[in-house]
Amino acid sequence: MERVNTSAPYMLRLAPYAQLSYILTTDYGVNYTLSFMPSDLMPNIEAYEFAISNTNHRKSPRDPKLRQTILALVYEFFRKREAVMLYLCETGDNRQKHRSRLFESWFRSSGSQTTFAFLSAQIPDEEGIPNYVALIVRPDHPRFAFIAQQFSDTLELFRDKPA
Repeated sequence: MERVNTSAPYMLRLAPYAQLSYILTTDYGVNYTLSFMPSDLMPNIEAYEFAISNTNHRKSPRDPKLRQTILALVYEFFRKREAVMLYLCETGDNRQKHRSRLFESWFRSSGSQTTFAFLSAQIPDEEGIPNYVALIVRPDHPRFAFIAQQFSDTLELFRDKPA
């Protein structure tokens, strides 16, 4: 966390209620929790789901400092070459498409196209609500091909659920 806080415009604090969770407050008074949670969505791969939660539900304007802070945390996560991250967009308010586009644009504009592989997909749930998911992994990961195939296989499992 020290390395992140030296390069991030917003100061991260450890969340007292969860391991690998961090709290920040923006200049606009918006409180965020950023969390990495072990994922079981991809068998045989140590992967973490990354979640961004607006905990006080205040409207957040475009904030380049938030983007820089989140990217600093994600870059620190990927200092370990074997890291695998899944980003699933929250669907409770039907703004998941916006969240997906925003997160992907943050990544694409960060100049990290050669540093990270960013694979994204849309999967409808049983009610037809689109869910957006992204896999982010370093292309020099020793099991990169296996991980990409496992991601594709997992997506197919969710798409081919019985009616």
